[in-house]
Amino acid sequence: MNPQCGRCNQVVYPTEKVNCLDKCWHKRCFSCEVCKMTLNMKNYKGFDKRPYCNAHYPKTNFTCVADTPENLRLKHQSKMQSQFLYKEDFEKNRGRGFSVVTDTPEFQRIKKTQDQISNIKYHEEFEKRKMGGEAPHQPSSPSPAAYQSSAGPQNYNFEPAPEPAQPAQPAQPARQAAGGPPPSAGKRYRAVYDYSAADEDEVSFMDGDVIVDVQQIDEGWMYGRVERTGQQGMLPANYVEAI
Repeated sequence: MNPQCGRCNQVVYPTEKVNCLDKCWHKRCFSCEVCKMTLNMKNYKGFDKRPYCNAHYPKTNFTCVADTPENLRLKHQSKMQSQFLYKEDFEKNRGRGFSVVTDTPEFQRIKKTQDQISNIKYHEEFEKRKMGGEAPHQPSSPSPAAYQSSAGPQNYNFEPAPEPAQPAQPAQPARQAAGGPPPSAGKRYRAVYDYSAADEDEVSFMDGDVIVDVQQIDEGWMYGRVERTGQQGMLPANYVEAI
């Protein structure tokens, strides 16, 4: 059985049937409810199961609600209920002194940052106290000198104490030896670099010169005579090699 048209209520045959908005329509009857413009499946808009064109499609508007006595009463009742719940919650948490905070990732990050800042400040204060504690300890070192000065005759006995703190003493034997050459040790060395004397008690030589009568003064210096020139004096040990 063929259905009826949604507008003219006549039978709709399959060749002219349009199925839309849960109804069957003739093609000529499927038009806008306002301007009667013929529509199709691409340009129609449905509202309340009726076809409309784009220009006459009903628009939904907001409705204003008047402040009637009933609405005002409900509003005041909701406000009072909110205040009551707030006071009840305040009385429950009163005296506890803390509020429960959720351990979120953001809270953990802030807590870690605060811990790092606290550690940095602690180390800074510790270093300041440490440096401040060492500073007053240094003036205590002159106290033995003051004690020695007040000791009278015993001050002479403590004067040799600074002598061990003279690391440059090994250079003195060279100057003493310059006055008179040490006894011959019979050792021979060959110069591997050129060297120019930097002091009066040193000797100059060239690469390949033979140094005779060499005697070891200390770890870095020797005393010898250049066989080519006949001059003798101090020479650096790292500029020669044994033959």
